[in-house]
Amino acid sequence: MKLKLIHTNDVHSNFENFSKAASLIKKYKDEHSLVLDGGDFADFKSIELQGTKGMAAIELLENVGYDALTIGNNEMFNGVDTLERMASNSSFSFISNNLFRKDQSRINGVVPSTIIEKGGIRILITGSSPNLDEFNDGLGVHISCYKQALSEEIMRNQGKYDICILLSHIGTFADLEIAEEIGGIDVIISAHDHQLYSEVKVINQTIMNSAGCYGEYVGIIELEVTGDKVELLSSANIPTTSAQIDQGIVSILQRNKEKAIEVLSEPLYAIDLPLWHDVIEENPITNLIADGLKDMLDCDIGLINSGIVNAGIFTNLSNKKLIEICPSPLNPTTFEVKGKDLLLALEQSLDAQICLADGRGPGFRGKYAGRLHVSGATITHDGKIITKMLIGDVPVEAESWYTMASSDYLQRGSGYESLANNRHVTYSPEEIRDVIKSYADRQDYIEKAFVNRWHASSEITV
Repeated sequence: MKLKLIHTNDVHSNFENFSKAASLIKKYKDEHSLVLDGGDFADFKSIELQGTKGMAAIELLENVGYDALTIGNNEMFNGVDTLERMASNSSFSFISNNLFRKDQSRINGVVPSTIIEKGGIRILITGSSPNLDEFNDGLGVHISCYKQALSEEIMRNQGKYDICILLSHIGTFADLEIAEEIGGIDVIISAHDHQLYSEVKVINQTIMNSAGCYGEYVGIIELEVTGDKVELLSSANIPTTSAQIDQGIVSILQRNKEKAIEVLSEPLYAIDLPLWHDVIEENPITNLIADGLKDMLDCDIGLINSGIVNAGIFTNLSNKKLIEICPSPLNPTTFEVKGKDLLLALEQSLDAQICLADGRGPGFRGKYAGRLHVSGATITHDGKIITKMLIGDVPVEAESWYTMASSDYLQRGSGYESLANNRHVTYSPEEIRDVIKSYADRQDYIEKAFVNRWHASSEITV
C-alpha cells in the first residue's frame, strides 16, 4: 500500500504563509495521506491565539485536516491550562510521550502516541517534546528523557502497529542520534531547529525529513508499505511562496481576530503620562521595565533592552496593547555578571548600529536589539566610551559580581554577547509584558521612568 505523509513544522503562527501551505496540503492530500505537524505551530505572539486561548489554532488545523501534532515549546508558553484546553478540544491528536504536569501526572488531552489505520496498515505515531530546563517549573511542566520515553512507548506498543512515525521537536542533531540508537522507527519528522532538508536522510533504515519553518515549505514523503517493510518512493519540500491563499483559513483568522480584539481590548487602566519609546535613545517605557524588574526581582541592577517593546503607551492600557507592543514570551530572569562584562555590553549599546541590529534570538518577537536601559545605576559617557558608572553611589569594579534583574534574552547574550558570561541564573514564570502591566499604573514608577540614567559628558574618569 502507498502511504503519503504531508507535514509541516515550526509555523510559529505565520498565518499568511500557512494560508498558502493549507492550499498545497489540500491539493496533495488523498485517502492514503496523513497530515502531521512537528510542533511550534501555535506561537502566542498571535493576537488570534491570545484572545481565544489557542482555540484559533485548533480551528485552522482542523480545517486543513491534520491527523496529529506533537507539542513543541511554543505550545507550552501560554501555560498548562491553555495547552490542556487546546488538546482536550481538538479532533486530532496532541502527542507527547515525555511531557507531563509538574507533579508528573498526564496533561488532559495529551496522549503519548496514537495508532491510525490506513488501508489495513496500522501506523503508530508518537512525539517528543523539548526539555526547557529551568523554564519547566515556571511553565508547570515536567519533561522526561526523550530517548527513554520514546523507547518505552515503542516497547509498550509492540505488536500493535506495522509502521512507526516519530514527530520530534527535539532538533535534527538529536534525531540523527535517535535514528542510530533506537530501532523500530520508520520515519522521523524533525522540528525545533528550523532546518530545511534539501532531500530526506536515511539513517539505519529510518527516513528523516525537516521542512524548514514559518510555513514556507510543506514536506511530502511517499512510501510503499508492505507488511512491516517500508520503502521510500519519493520526497520533497515544496515552497509555499507562489501557492494560492486558502480563503477558508483567511475566514477563520478574520473571525478569531475579531473575537480576540473584543476580548483583549477592554481597558485595564489609563496612563497618566505618555510612555514613549525609541530604539536608540533612552526612553520612559524601557526605563519603567528596568525599574519594575529591579523591584520585582530585588537585584543590584535592572537591565533591559529597548527592543523588548515595539512602541510606547499613550492613553489606555489593555491586554491587546500589551501583546502588540511586547509580543515576546520572554521571562524576568536574574543572574550575576562581572562588572567588566556589564560595562562592555553597556558601552556597545552606545553604538546605534548595534542597537539597530537584528534582534533575533530564542523567544524574541521584536525587530531590533535596542539600547540597554538600567535601573539602580547612573552612567556617564562621551558618546562612545563610558567614563563612569555608579551602582547607587559606588563605582562599578571590573572583577566584582553584580546581580541583574533582566530577561532570559539578555541572559543568553543575545544582542550583547558579554552578558552570557554569567552565573546563578533563575527564571520567573511571568513574562516581560507582565512587568509593564504591574508597574504602568503606579504613579511613582511612571515619574521615575522619565528620570534619565545615561548622562553625556566629556569627563574622563580613571
